[in-house]
Amino acid sequence: MANEKKNSDKKSSIQIKNRKASFDYFFIDTFTAGIVLTGTEIKSIRQGKASLVDTFCYIHDGEIWVKGMNITPYFYGSFTNHEAKRDRKLLLKKREIRRLEEETKSVGVTIVPTLLFIDQNGRAKVNIALARGKKEYDKRQTLKEKEDRREMDRAIKRY
Repeated sequence: MANEKKNSDKKSSIQIKNRKASFDYFFIDTFTAGIVLTGTEIKSIRQGKASLVDTFCYIHDGEIWVKGMNITPYFYGSFTNHEAKRDRKLLLKKREIRRLEEETKSVGVTIVPTLLFIDQNGRAKVNIALARGKKEYDKRQTLKEKEDRREMDRAIKRY
């Protein structure tokens, strides 16, 4: 019984974030998508060997794909090991894909992966966001708000 709890905690502990995305974009809407992986890719993700830096999603022939996601090849893999930066298919409902396709037709809107995680069933999932790019002054404002929050937290800790 205790062993089962330990395994379920371990599965949900893998969360690989795209921290730069929240700095560069305003998130309009978010979706959770499954991801099509090979055997060695899921093993690498479970070890935390993945990165969402400079990734984006695109829609081609009614399917949504993630480009630029780096999943390090599995150390114990053989000749069946995967390619590190291949395009990977995401699994969403057709109506969600159609909605995303319509929204991305407007200028300045893109689809960005924000979080890669393992769910309770042991499957890899990706949170993607429909996002609008920030201007330089928006980024400065975000940094200022973050700095103000940090100062307030420090002041509260002192007293």
